[in-house]
This record gives sequence, C-alpha cells and structure tokens, in this order.
Amino acid sequence: MHTTFDFRETWLHKINPSLKLLTMIFLFILVIFIHNLNQMILFTIVTMILFVFFTGHPYKRILLFSIPFLFIFISTATSMIFFGKGDTTIFRWGLVHVTEESLFRGIHLGFRALTYALLGLTFALTTRPVYLFYSMMQQLKLNPKYSYSFMAGIRLMPIMIEEFQHIRSAQKVRGVRTGAGMNALLHLFKITSIPLLSQCIRRAFRIAVAMEAKRFDYSKERTFYYKIGFSKFDVVFVGYFVVLTGLSFYLAQEFPLFPVSDVRD
Repeated sequence: MHTTFDFRETWLHKINPSLKLLTMIFLFILVIFIHNLNQMILFTIVTMILFVFFTGHPYKRILLFSIPFLFIFISTATSMIFFGKGDTTIFRWGLVHVTEESLFRGIHLGFRALTYALLGLTFALTTRPVYLFYSMMQQLKLNPKYSYSFMAGIRLMPIMIEEFQHIRSAQKVRGVRTGAGMNALLHLFKITSIPLLSQCIRRAFRIAVAMEAKRFDYSKERTFYYKIGFSKFDVVFVGYFVVLTGLSFYLAQEFPLFPVSDVRD
C-alpha cells in the first residue's frame, strides 16, 4: 500500500537525523523563553523559509499542510486578543475586551504556535523514520530492540489500514448493513475492531518471534544495513539557525516592528 508522497530531495534530507532531532528539541525549548514579540516574528520567518523552500514538497502540498496550523494560529491569537487582560483598552463589546497588552500577547502566542508547527512539519517532511532510528542506534546508542520495534510498528500502520479496507469490503460483499444512529455506529465499531485487532495481534506475535529468533533481545554489538554519519550539511543546518537566529534577535532589538520588548509586562 502506497502511503508516501513524491518529493524533491534537498539538503535538509541529507542531515544526520539525530542531529536534526536534537536541534529541533533545542529550538522547541528556545521558543518557550522568547518573550519579545519582534524576536518571535523574525524567528518564525527563519523557520518558515526552511519549511517553504527547502522541504522539497510542491507548494500546493505545503499550503495544504499549512491550513490546520494557520487555523491554530488564528484561534490561539484571537482567544488571547479578545479575552485577555490589560490596561490600555482598544475595543470593548460585552465579554470581548481587546487591550493593547492582550493584542501583543495574542499575536505572540499565535506566532509561537505557528513556529512549533513549522519546526515539526519541517522535521517530519525531511526525515525518513528508518534513517532516524538507525541514526539513534548508531549516534545516540539506543538499544536496537527498541529501535526495530518502533520501525516494525510504523510498518504495521499501512498494513492495518489495508486490513481495515479488506474487512469493510468483505462486509459490503456479504451485505452487512449498519443503519444509522449511535447503536449502529457502536455495532460497526464492534464488527470491525474485533477482526482487525485479532489480525494485528497475530502479525505482532509473528514479528516478536522473528525478532527473538534474530536475537534482538541481546544488547551485543550489531552490524547495520544503513550506515548513518555526518556531513557538511549538518554544519550548514546548525550554522543556519545560529546565524539567522542571532541576526533576527539583533534586528528585533535595533529595528523593532512593535513597541514592546516583553509581552509579559
């Protein structure tokens, strides 16, 4: 079953997955401590450049992926803007009270949520799960039995979807009718989940037996089919964030877009 997208491989795909993962975790933590609205906006632009131009996916697909996170940006920002607290009132109507402080806080939270989404999507769209787990075994010394178990679980997901489609097709051929309403929905869940669960248990048991036969429960040194190392693209990736993040912080101090340095004040 085909579950992947066609894309153009860029330099982001050639970065060591473990280094990329650790860098993304560091950036996630860094974003939490950014309280300057100008810095937050410029840092979002830095991450957006990677997401739009270097993930290797068509712009239509990138726009499609962005729609849910744009909705999160709008909902997060407006909830804080309309119902936040502050002293300088801009607009008031019933429960809606927009102040200058809530406006800046709302925009800041919206860009923070958008930045998390951009970082996560960039990592997901440019990292192959198999390479990630091989890199974690080789660079981060993760126990192979855990890595291969995760990879087996990922491989089972499209198989589960295919099994579900087969079960639904068989039910339609046999004339199984579910009707409408909550009882019908529960009946459909029962007649579909039980055979699907039994199939998954059988497949998981076979995989567990095969892994045990291959001595995956031992932590001795192993050879790997894929050798994951480091390259010049790793330096480019780290340097990109170091240079542009520092530049964005500098520009936010020298040429602020909004007259606010800390949204918490």
